[in-house]
Amino acid sequence: MGIRDWPEGERPREKLLSLGASALSDAELLAIFLRVGVKGRSAVDLARDLLSGFGGLRQLLEADRQRFCAEHGLGEAKFVQLQATLELSRRHLGSLLEREAALTSPTLVRRFLSAQLRHLDHEAFAALFLDTQHRVIRFDILSEGTLDNASVYPREVARRALSHNAGAVIFAHNHPSGVAEPSDADRRITERLRQALGLFDIRVLDHFVVGDGEVISFAERGWL
Repeated sequence: MGIRDWPEGERPREKLLSLGASALSDAELLAIFLRVGVKGRSAVDLARDLLSGFGGLRQLLEADRQRFCAEHGLGEAKFVQLQATLELSRRHLGSLLEREAALTSPTLVRRFLSAQLRHLDHEAFAALFLDTQHRVIRFDILSEGTLDNASVYPREVARRALSHNAGAVIFAHNHPSGVAEPSDADRRITERLRQALGLFDIRVLDHFVVGDGEVISFAERGWL
């Protein structure tokens, strides 16, 4: 039986319109994205099979092009559509953050940084440059690779902050292992950056480490 034959209140699109997107399961949301199923399986059935095959929603959303397109019922058109949707989501978070003072929206800052960094399969070190009112000026990736090897140079970070006329900075980097617990190297580079930027009266407000489902704050640990 196709989805069109289901009771109206159980159809994903109608359910979303009446109850809101948050009321839908991962499979139902994915079914709306897929639009159609395959022979013998509705879009919801296909969505459930895909979630099971990939190991969950995050794994499906972050699958590379080859892995994604190899799955029956998907393909390049769906991959392009998904990447565009994910990028729109990241830009939406960024636009929301631009309208808020970063320190008054800690949850939004976490969501934004997680959206930018969590999906990467390599370590990246980034910064949110803020004005004196702690409003976001710019988000930049400063380096890529482990903090021990692909160095973060305090002089270059200071130059970048001054070029943006920043009054404060929030740093962030991801741990591809999924474990968000900061390392000794993380703490050392944060202290070096804090001292270097302090020479120009630029405050380091926080340093977030993004893991798998967890974001740890240096400020909340009392390290800044």
